[in-house]
Amino acid sequence: MDAHTIYELIGYLSSALIAISLMMKRILYLRVVNLVGAITFTIYGLLIGAYPIVITNAVITLIDVYFLYKIFTAQEFFRLLELPPDDRYLHEFLAYYADDIETYVPGFEHNPAANELGLLVLRDMVATGVLIGYQDGDCFHIALDYVIPGYRDFKSGRFIFRDSRQLFAARGIQRLVTTTRRPIHARYLERVGFTVAPQQDATTDATRYTMRV
Repeated sequence: MDAHTIYELIGYLSSALIAISLMMKRILYLRVVNLVGAITFTIYGLLIGAYPIVITNAVITLIDVYFLYKIFTAQEFFRLLELPPDDRYLHEFLAYYADDIETYVPGFEHNPAANELGLLVLRDMVATGVLIGYQDGDCFHIALDYVIPGYRDFKSGRFIFRDSRQLFAARGIQRLVTTTRRPIHARYLERVGFTVAPQQDATTDATRYTMRV
């Protein structure tokens, strides 16, 4: 393979990365992939001596680095808003994101009950997620832990399960329990502090996770 062909492949790769980044819903992933694409395009421009390409993509690289810095260092405002089981906004929120929820939590149905705890996650006053579960003694069973596209960067999970534990403790809850069949959800649970429960239900292929409050 000659140098000219290699340069062309680098150019095609750069174009593909830029195009893929623009199709991503999560801002963080968009910026990261766009950054890699811009760096690759800069290298391509240097290899073929196209300095307008180098200048343009060097500027894009700096812009992506700046916004990634802002993302990782921003002091965001989080708050949990408790909602009654029959709350109209909660109903509309779940209905609007029903298809996406089905993708991540297949078979979920909201059946309000007296022992339900529903929490709306506000991030800079934007409703970005919900946590719905049911208390049974000192145990809280999570039925839905959902964050809308564009905000799935673990910050909401860390706020709920690390920074807001007193909310559960105030209700006499000592243990959180949830299950999942999806590896991506399992990685999320482990990252925010859940561990695999020592006893599993042999009748289902779902993995049970637990966390002490």
